[in-house]
Amino acid sequence: MNTIIQFMKRHYKIVLLVLALSIGLWSFIPKAKGDPEKDKLLLELLTYVIEKWHYNPAAIDDNFSKGIYKDYITALDPSKRFFMQSDIDEFSKYELKIDDQINNKELTFFDLTYNRLVQRMEESKEYYKLALEKPIDYSVSEDINTDYEKAPYSKNSAELKERWRKQVKLSTLASLVEKQKIQDDIQKNKNKSPEEKLKEFRLKLGDKLTKEAEAKFKESLAKTDTEAPKTYEQLEKETRENTLKSLNDNFSFILKELGREDWFSVYINAIVTRFDPHTSYFAPDEKERFDVSMSGKLEGIGARLQKKNDFTEITELISGGPAWRGKELESGDVVLKVAQGDAEPVDVVAMRLDDVVKKIKGPKGTEVRLTVKKTDGSLKVISIIRDEVEIEETYAKSSVVEKNGVKYGIIYLPKFYIDFENKDSRDAGKDVAIEVERLKKEGVQGIIVDVRDNGGGSLKTVVDIGGLFIEQGPIVQIKSAAGKKEVLYDKDPKVEWDGPLVIMTNEFSASASEILAAAMQDYKRAVILGSKQTYGKGTVQNVMDLNQLVRANTLGDLGALKTTTQKFYRINGGSTQLEGVSSDIVMPDSYAYLKMGERDVDNAMKWDKIDAAEYKMWDKQSNFDLAIANSKKRLENNPQMKLIDENAKWRQERNEENVYSLQIDKFKQEQKQLEETNKKYKSIADYENTFKFKSLPYEEAQMKTDVTLKEKRDRWHESLAKDIYVEEAIHVLDDLQSGSAKKGLTTKLKKEKLVKS
Repeated sequence: MNTIIQFMKRHYKIVLLVLALSIGLWSFIPKAKGDPEKDKLLLELLTYVIEKWHYNPAAIDDNFSKGIYKDYITALDPSKRFFMQSDIDEFSKYELKIDDQINNKELTFFDLTYNRLVQRMEESKEYYKLALEKPIDYSVSEDINTDYEKAPYSKNSAELKERWRKQVKLSTLASLVEKQKIQDDIQKNKNKSPEEKLKEFRLKLGDKLTKEAEAKFKESLAKTDTEAPKTYEQLEKETRENTLKSLNDNFSFILKELGREDWFSVYINAIVTRFDPHTSYFAPDEKERFDVSMSGKLEGIGARLQKKNDFTEITELISGGPAWRGKELESGDVVLKVAQGDAEPVDVVAMRLDDVVKKIKGPKGTEVRLTVKKTDGSLKVISIIRDEVEIEETYAKSSVVEKNGVKYGIIYLPKFYIDFENKDSRDAGKDVAIEVERLKKEGVQGIIVDVRDNGGGSLKTVVDIGGLFIEQGPIVQIKSAAGKKEVLYDKDPKVEWDGPLVIMTNEFSASASEILAAAMQDYKRAVILGSKQTYGKGTVQNVMDLNQLVRANTLGDLGALKTTTQKFYRINGGSTQLEGVSSDIVMPDSYAYLKMGERDVDNAMKWDKIDAAEYKMWDKQSNFDLAIANSKKRLENNPQMKLIDENAKWRQERNEENVYSLQIDKFKQEQKQLEETNKKYKSIADYENTFKFKSLPYEEAQMKTDVTLKEKRDRWHESLAKDIYVEEAIHVLDDLQSGSAKKGLTTKLKKEKLVKS
């Protein structure tokens, strides 16, 4: 989940200055002797920074040590398939000593657990290979409990082998049953025409359908019609072979690609996240990825890569990026060598994915040459000039919809992005302002801002966005560990949009999303429509580059620490921490009864309250309460809403089901019952509202030449047309219009119609 960043450089520089002076002795650290020296320095740096600057640092004592121990061991072996009880007995001697090891910069506990994990993983390779070497008997009546949290550790290697056998059996059984089902469907469909099959395929995938998937399906039609059905023995063998390959690939990645430093990052994060869930350590590569996620930009070729065995494959080209513009690199191409400009190419086969990415990325304007194996088997050298790549999915976008001849706009904001290094670059505040202006030109009479699943981002941008909808006034209050309070204001008296406004949220709307929703709710400026409450993250984090704290560092990149330094509060004084923002209009959704909010995390900070800021309530929306009341009446009588709520309760029940039969007939029966229940809820996914969504004129012009953009927007509009929550938001906008305004608009529309006729 993205974090909210307090973008106040003057504070950040003071922190760095004080820290640099305080720990100047580290300037004279001798040349690194190896990773352990770097690890010890990291422990010293992290604990110092947290103790000095964390909002509410916990005491590093035995109780703290117990929490680290539990989280760390769980992170290393969540399904209890590596460690045995004898290992845990040995580890547990350190359960109350980790705090002392941190203070003394000792690595005994980490070294013990790391070395033992690698040893147990190597041993486990034999366990799954043994389970897969012979045909599996699925007629035996037995089951498996997948509630690993409550399961005991295996007492010996024989018990561990048995655990692996059952886990492997469950995996292969599920695959085998699915293969049988697919084959049965193929046999049933042999008499259908290719057109009928293609139509069913399109309906099945819906908005997930891509041109590539459709092309591959068409290619497979002729082949499947002539193929003889596979026997049970063939399918059973196939599932074992596929499972073995998948496990071999997984273990190869873990044992070859992940080094000591990767596991030490796990240990470090087990320590720092005990202070609160949002304090975390970024290893060097993770810090870079965080910067990209916050800015929505990177410098490189604009391609997504993935590891397949020892090879690196191109999986997607980012629309508008240099690789996409060059039209030579394609999805499916395998990268064999990478060269910087005229330099000799470097073989990247069997190289770690992160290292391959580092070689391909680089400063804007520089050349990289990729030697790739095309899907037809040919080799090709492709030269690409790196450029700044904008990840389009990161940014705000808008659409227009009509109801009874009245236009409304929807702005989707996936995160509150910003580029900290370039104030002239685009950010969420600027982009939403642009989208509002575009929607106004289209003559919309109401706007929806959709921040569902938006995990947060920049604090500065949320203040800017809030200011678009109010006259000058406070947006959020911030309190530091010392008790100092600061109010962040919109100081511009101009209101970009003074019409009806709805903010859409859900359980995954967090941090900056909650600030925006809370401010608009406190001003009574917008109707908040969504889940019962938002995520409940009411804390502010700062990211500190640890390299800036050590002069003459010879130990390599130290990464960064994201630590909680402040809490934010609504302008009415209440915190959003734990409680989140309650919706004015509550709509049930699929996750309503599952535990996944801040309130469900054991070491989350508590809720509290401070004095309210001075602010003036919005008084230009006379029928605010009426719109909410009308919506509640609609939802009470909406059968689709009742079905969604029923489905949410069923999901919660299923979430607590952990026992699966490993006998094939019983397993099939259980799956059939699940499918029958799912059929009951199928209409939720099949639901379609009555609205048609369109892009704005500037985007429609772009889509005439940009096929990728058109495909993305078509998919988005299709999903909006199936979204019951968006549908209700449109109804609310309609109700929010005052009677006189609606009457005047209706008269205007009638006159226009008469003139045209």
